[in-house]
Amino acid sequence: MESPLNVLSPFFLYLCLLLALFQAPTPCISDPNPLQDFCIRTSPAGQSAATCKAASAVVSDDFFFDGLTKEGNTSNSFGAGLTQATHVQFPGLNTLGIAMARIDLAPGGLNPPHTHPRGSELVMVLKGAVLVGFVSGDNVLYQKVVRRGELFIVPKGLVHFQKNTGKGKAIVIVVFDSQFPGIVPAPFALFGTKPAIDSQLLAKAFKVDGEVVTSLLSNFGN
Repeated sequence: MESPLNVLSPFFLYLCLLLALFQAPTPCISDPNPLQDFCIRTSPAGQSAATCKAASAVVSDDFFFDGLTKEGNTSNSFGAGLTQATHVQFPGLNTLGIAMARIDLAPGGLNPPHTHPRGSELVMVLKGAVLVGFVSGDNVLYQKVVRRGELFIVPKGLVHFQKNTGKGKAIVIVVFDSQFPGIVPAPFALFGTKPAIDSQLLAKAFKVDGEVVTSLLSNFGN
């Protein structure tokens, strides 16, 4: 006779998979835990699969990055400069599940609405006064003016923004719980795609006439 345990094993395996997927999804969708002390990225930045620098060749400078000390360029239409520190710019972050960025905002500068599909964002203002906000899945806006030393958290995947509301320049540091959180700027995702999204589709979605959409498309090179 077949053992009851043999009969039940597939069922319990299936049950465990369901529990892992629906009751504790975080381990399944977050950056994987590293399997070694470190993995200094050596493959080209455009490749998702990174190869590790030989441990014997690793030096202290592989764990050092000074990019966030440099002022970002705000001479653009948004008045915002972004300096990233992901595993692309800072190979020592590879496999560690964290990343940072510096945002410089001129007076009135805006980091336009965008999302990070793979990471939550912790915002800390170093200088100035910055309006930070995000929109929930229920279309509720949560926002607050954040000042020096204060924090604001943006949950993973939600549309959010930062706007300088002070009289002078503002500096923001953001931290992500992913080594490569990704960024999808809403204006460019809708009006700056190649090829362009059908203008009639956009006009219907935004409940405006075609001339408005044509103007928006032209602003983003379409």
